[in-house]
Amino acid sequence: MTRTPPRFSATFDPHVIAEIHRAAATGIYDIRGAGAKRKLPHFDDLLFLGASISRYPLEGYRERCATDVTLGTRFARKPIRLKTPVTIAGMSFGALSGAAKEALGRGASAMGTSTTTGDGGMTPEERGHSDILVYQVLPSRYGMNPDDLRRADAIEIVIGQGAKPGGGGMLLGQKISPRVAEMRRLPEEIDQRSACRHPDWTGPDDLEIKIEELREITDWEKPIYVKIGGSRPYYDTALAVKAGADVVVIDGMQGGTAATQEVFIEHVGLPTLAVIRPAVQALQELGMHRKVQLIVSGGIRTGADVAKALALGADAVAIGTAALIALGDQDPALEADYQALGSTAGAYDDWHEGRDPAGITTQDPHLAARLDPVKAGRRLANYLAVLTLEAQTIARACGKSRLHNLEPEDLVALTIEAAAMAGVPLAGTDWIPGRAGT
Repeated sequence: MTRTPPRFSATFDPHVIAEIHRAAATGIYDIRGAGAKRKLPHFDDLLFLGASISRYPLEGYRERCATDVTLGTRFARKPIRLKTPVTIAGMSFGALSGAAKEALGRGASAMGTSTTTGDGGMTPEERGHSDILVYQVLPSRYGMNPDDLRRADAIEIVIGQGAKPGGGGMLLGQKISPRVAEMRRLPEEIDQRSACRHPDWTGPDDLEIKIEELREITDWEKPIYVKIGGSRPYYDTALAVKAGADVVVIDGMQGGTAATQEVFIEHVGLPTLAVIRPAVQALQELGMHRKVQLIVSGGIRTGADVAKALALGADAVAIGTAALIALGDQDPALEADYQALGSTAGAYDDWHEGRDPAGITTQDPHLAARLDPVKAGRRLANYLAVLTLEAQTIARACGKSRLHNLEPEDLVALTIEAAAMAGVPLAGTDWIPGRAGT
């Protein structure tokens, strides 16, 4: 008798079955790092329309295509000027090793861009090797120091992040080393759960007061960013502008995290592609587009992603996971070490355990010593240079002498979903789904 081969359920696939067995055996939810792993509409669903007869391209590397951007022009007396619109997102010392933080500073500085502290305060390695450093103010207040606040070049108030909008942070006990504990004023080796909302305010009116307070502390010199997790981008952007932000940072659900619940990462928030146009619309309707700068983060990987985010209206992008990979995370050369942890290179996400073979997401001194911050910083600088060159190549092909001259008219979408989210036509048509009159 001939039998048909076994068929897996699309609903109860092997991963779902394994997770049900794990949950039934342990009685606790799964925790991991990184961002959403499910397939989501993303920048790959957009294409650029290069110039031909109806548009005039620029010649290769011979004609200038500017990449610089200035952030904080609304109120700050000392806005920051970046040579590339690719910045390093906030990742804390605690989540990352001291060597990793140093390497991020070295790589960003070599390319004339900024890095960001993350939760837990400012380290000497980071400040000492970051020409432009953004200091994050988070609900936890861990490591909060007014002197460090003044030593920063910009301040970022973190309302939420894309991997967990509405959720607080985690740093499990195995990563609470004596140094981390001292900086955060926590007991060693005890799990840390930070708050999901700031203790200093209950709404946007109070946020305005906090922004004024931070401006007074820093003598109105520093740009004030407000970072939001992509959830209700139109209203959140509008309220951040109303509260007085110089820069709005919006993070989609492909953005990573040091540790949070798997169910949160995969089922809360919006894809990065879906948050840009509503945020830009809010800025445009308030007459603040390009006056209040917009930084987009969450799954930025290539110069094409950078160019597409800018074409949709962003002023800059921030990278986190990609920066860690550039430092050496997920290196196939460490495959034996990853397999010893029950994973494989490219899929390792147990960042909360502090056993990272690459020495990046760990506080174990022996593992952290594996990362050479000088070499890793050079790798990051190379990667940032490639992102910038790739974005320039695309901009020139579209006839643009500045990256920021890219516009939605330069884009089409390959899927109906991407067309609706990005507000650009479906390829081969003039139809923008959901747009009135089309």
